[in-house]
Amino acid sequence: MAKEFDYTVEKPLNREPPVQDLISSFITGDTAYDRNHGRIPHIDAGEHVVCVDGAVKHTLKLSISQLKTDFEQHEIVCALQCAGNRRHTMRTLLKDVDGIDWGDGAVMNCRWSGPRLKDVLAKAKVTIPNIQEGHAAFASFQSECQDDSWFGGSIHLTRALQEDADVILALEMNGKRLPVKHGYPVRVVTPGIAGARAVKWLDRITVQPEESNNFYQQRDYKILPPEATDKEAAEQYWNVTPAIQDMPVNSVIAVPQSGETVELSSRGTTRVEGYALPQGDQGPVVKVEVSVDDGTTWRDAEILDHVEPSGKWCWVLWKADVGLEKGDKRRVLSRATDKGGNTQPAVPQWNLRGVGYNGYGESRDLRIL
Repeated sequence: MAKEFDYTVEKPLNREPPVQDLISSFITGDTAYDRNHGRIPHIDAGEHVVCVDGAVKHTLKLSISQLKTDFEQHEIVCALQCAGNRRHTMRTLLKDVDGIDWGDGAVMNCRWSGPRLKDVLAKAKVTIPNIQEGHAAFASFQSECQDDSWFGGSIHLTRALQEDADVILALEMNGKRLPVKHGYPVRVVTPGIAGARAVKWLDRITVQPEESNNFYQQRDYKILPPEATDKEAAEQYWNVTPAIQDMPVNSVIAVPQSGETVELSSRGTTRVEGYALPQGDQGPVVKVEVSVDDGTTWRDAEILDHVEPSGKWCWVLWKADVGLEKGDKRRVLSRATDKGGNTQPAVPQWNLRGVGYNGYGESRDLRIL
């Protein structure tokens, strides 16, 4: 029986919600962004098997039922974001880049549940003598991709085996069966790490001494040096530039949006709202600040409390009431600081692929009445 697919290799599903809609809920539901490099496969969970191989004593072939019943189920709340989130800002404020013109909405904050990767690898018994030099590589062979015949990525083995790193093989999202477009029946969830490593429709986990050899690990999703000004100049840097892993500390202003007309309240203030994310495993975000004088002075925003569980992997939502002078071309900035002491920079380094942008959040060209 032929497998069903949605979308095409030429036109995969890539979309993001308006950022003002995205921040309407701490837990992201149906508005979650979609990022794909090929078709979306429909998989029979009853037939699907995840193979665990490579530098392990026992090669495993695990059914979805075994992943549910043979291992303790672990729930985490964490943000996943595309490495290209905020690419549009890098393109428009710094210099043109190569890639989908993502705005500020290529991020989701969800509840994920499934077995820990470390527990699965414990059953397979990793045999690499020095885990500091190992990698856990993930592969999906379900769909041909735009630049490779399959999709894959890898993370450091130390992260995969670290209990408090919370890497899981997700079977559920927000308390329900994993949606097809988000990887059903099983995907990897890699908290704090770029979404490109959170492989959907997972077929294989390989413990190995080197990174994944997939195109999207080797020749994409890297912060190339500024000297890589175009595709030709980038050739000499792909093999010597590390693949992006941890995402940087970041914040975004969702309300008001750049270019909007804003009427001040009777107190002469306007409400500013947004989200903020910690760097890698350095969360949670402990402070968000806003500025209305181009960063000369800053004042603390209020980080909102939520009834849902949170932790170091989550985003935070925030708000601040700020005073702005009436007139045109007004600007508000935001910056975040996480528990590890990482503070968002004014402007990060430009890179050809436009990944990892984390300059100040900004709402500019505001007309204040």
